[in-house]
Amino acid sequence: MPRRRPRHMAGSGSDGTEDSDSSAEREQTNSSESDGNMPKRQRLTRASTRLSQSSQDTPDLKRVADHDESPPLTPTGNAPSSESELDISSPNASHDESQAKDQANRDSDKDLSHRPKRRRCHETYNFNMKCPTPGCNSLGHLTGKHERHFAVSGCPLYHNLSADECKVKAISREKQEEEVKGQEESNSRHATRHQTPTSKQIRYKEQVAEIRKGRNSGLQKDQKEKHTEHRQTHGNTREPLLENITSDYDLELFRKAQARASEDLEKLRIQGQITEGSNMIKTILFGRYELDTWYHSPYPEEYARLGRLYVCEFCLKYMKSQTILRRHMAKCVWKHPPGDEVYRKGAISVFEVDGKKNKIYCQNLCLLAKLFLDHKTLYYDVEPFLFYVMTEADNTGCHLVGYFSKEKNSFLNYNVSCILTMPQYMRQGFGKMLIDFSYLLSKVEEKVGSPERPLSDLGLISYRSYWKEVLLRYMYNFQGKEISIKEISQETAVNPVDIVSTLQSLQMLKYWKGKHLVLKRQDLIDEWKAKEIKRGNSNKTIDPSSLKWTPPKGT
Repeated sequence: MPRRRPRHMAGSGSDGTEDSDSSAEREQTNSSESDGNMPKRQRLTRASTRLSQSSQDTPDLKRVADHDESPPLTPTGNAPSSESELDISSPNASHDESQAKDQANRDSDKDLSHRPKRRRCHETYNFNMKCPTPGCNSLGHLTGKHERHFAVSGCPLYHNLSADECKVKAISREKQEEEVKGQEESNSRHATRHQTPTSKQIRYKEQVAEIRKGRNSGLQKDQKEKHTEHRQTHGNTREPLLENITSDYDLELFRKAQARASEDLEKLRIQGQITEGSNMIKTILFGRYELDTWYHSPYPEEYARLGRLYVCEFCLKYMKSQTILRRHMAKCVWKHPPGDEVYRKGAISVFEVDGKKNKIYCQNLCLLAKLFLDHKTLYYDVEPFLFYVMTEADNTGCHLVGYFSKEKNSFLNYNVSCILTMPQYMRQGFGKMLIDFSYLLSKVEEKVGSPERPLSDLGLISYRSYWKEVLLRYMYNFQGKEISIKEISQETAVNPVDIVSTLQSLQMLKYWKGKHLVLKRQDLIDEWKAKEIKRGNSNKTIDPSSLKWTPPKGT
């Protein structure tokens, strides 16, 4: 949907204000245009009728205008501009009650004359937005059809072009498309599907083949120096130089594809399916790692549109540039998460952070986690949760490995609400450590726990692997003859539903003579034991003796 034009406050001297002279000019213009557009006039007449009725119900319009200087925001975050969303009065609040009523009861043409005309969709822009390309003024568009752009996909400067060059190329493409369309229309409608190519098509194919043969096999020395200098000067902020890399024909095809993709994105933006604020952050700089993100996270719009975010790995504050991050790191006194350290063994520590006491840190943690989780919906309401943050310590501080959140009072006995292992620590056993730690807390609380659904894809894989390992270890150490699922649940703190689903996936649960039997599959147990021996004494395990924790009050 189109962006809304902001409504200016009373007494504003900006370009959005109107005086009586401009209103009179619009009266004449609208009266001349209304004859050829009857349906539109009828629709607007009904809107003006509603406006006049509302004005009669309001005894003091001046008082309302003075009281409500800032208009309500629409879902897009801008002030509404359509008649159906907000009644628009003159920006100057100096009219008295009688003048306001006379203005509302005018003829429909005169009633609409004082209102600002709504701009067309493709001309509606949010001028607070800027293109993220350094040095770009957001003017022009890669397609050559729009006056402004707000994304790299439509930036002429990023593609090493000017706005005028884009317009010239757009005119050339339109002419070529018209020629191709005319040739298609001239062809016979009854042509067979496997029609032999015409002589003109054969000549065109030969010309393309000849053009591709004549392309340079490699760059000349001066060309290589030019490309290298461009890459060193602009880095990733500009598209690499593409001239002389391939044939002019193939380069033009590539430019056409770029323009078409940019036009499709612009159409989606105009339709409201994507907005400038919904730009997904592509990468984040986190400590000594640069991480590619997987999903959209609702960071503030001014940060989300940058494409790259700089995050302090200790306090999780997010910033716009490397310089701001460097200055922040010189002043940041945090070297570990806030809260109480409830577990430490070797370099691995776990901190318990209360969402009510450390609200900003927990909110930043949730925003960071959403970049790598699809189903996460909690961002700002963090007070009812406890966050258990796992870190790995070195001489510079405690680095974030992962975390899981847990409700302070869960009626369904969920021991995990959200769980994440940072991408740089995945496939190293830390995910199972977090899961094992959550069940260790459930054992201390003498409860049976289960993760909150739905689980992410990676979370479901990790939990199934953990449940399988727990059951096989229990089977290996079990010396009795009869196994009870209830006893397994009480000893491992795993929910019976999760135990049954895992036994079914391992084909260890059978129904025989009206009873469910648990089969002890020795082949799976031996396979698990062999992996345990091969793994050796890994430090990626939770030691219950290293836990210094008591359940919080009220749980």
